[in-house]
Amino acid sequence: MEPLLTTVVGSYPQPGWLVDRENLLGRLPPRVRAREIWRVDPAHLEEAQDDATLLAIRDMERAGIDIITDGEMRRESYSNHFATALEGMDTGNPGYALDRTGHPNPVPRVAGPIRWTRPVLKRDIEFLRRNTDRRVKITLPGPFTMAQQAQNGHYADDRGLALALAGAVNQEVKALEAAGADVIQLDEPYLQARHESAKKYALEAIGRALDGVRAATALHTCFGYAHVVKNRLTGYPFLADLNACAAQQISIEAAQPGLDLSILEKLPGKTIILGVVSLGDPKAESPETVAGRIRDALRHVPPERLVLAPDCGMKYLPRGLAFEKLRALAEGARIVRREVS
Repeated sequence: MEPLLTTVVGSYPQPGWLVDRENLLGRLPPRVRAREIWRVDPAHLEEAQDDATLLAIRDMERAGIDIITDGEMRRESYSNHFATALEGMDTGNPGYALDRTGHPNPVPRVAGPIRWTRPVLKRDIEFLRRNTDRRVKITLPGPFTMAQQAQNGHYADDRGLALALAGAVNQEVKALEAAGADVIQLDEPYLQARHESAKKYALEAIGRALDGVRAATALHTCFGYAHVVKNRLTGYPFLADLNACAAQQISIEAAQPGLDLSILEKLPGKTIILGVVSLGDPKAESPETVAGRIRDALRHVPPERLVLAPDCGMKYLPRGLAFEKLRALAEGARIVRREVS
């Protein structure tokens, strides 16, 4: 892989004509379905989501991003789109679980065995692949985080639930691989928030989720959306453990928390997708600011093992600001790429 490629973590801002952004911004990220956020009639929703996806693709291309996603335009949140499509999840009779903010949030109730019955994101990656010549990444929630975002009413313990979810994720990942994904990413923010539970069974679940996968694989963990999580924990107590996980690439938030980048030395066997653009800053960074963050990282990890990205998904940013931040990301990477070539 070329040094210092750029990517996004996953989501990009959905247009105001597609979603009710006031509703989106005024609530916790939904774990059960939240169809009320869509502005478009259900009869026309898929077409509208396709159009919004094309806008996201073109914005990422124009900004100069090397590895792009579909912007998650079809999702109400990063996790509920996939989780609520699994058999065994009772979304009509939800339970409750504490969000990482400490507030109760309606979540799927696990009422029976978790089963994967169909590819959930296959059309999404096929649409993306068909509409760009760039490398493409597709994201889905990881089994540990989904287990934390559900009320377990079937399995003996949360480990059993996470392993069942991992089996479903594995089937989905293999379908996405067959559909042409260059990179498949599991989103596991709760590794940071629930690190004590993660130490007990997260690596086992992630290993099962990625077993037998040949495509490039990534795992994202973070401190939570800057828009949502205000009292943010510091540090990654579980990060060193991820050097032993099945994913080839580890994506972490670093810009907003001012992370001590010497921690990257704890992942000698991984490519690092490093957050060098803060989503808590209401202004776009300059390319030179981004370049400085990249240079800091290069003191601890060689360029061939470093990919540059925003800290997290950009869903909650104004679209114009998100584009300017991506443009600064791409230009900052170009500056440093010239220095190391």
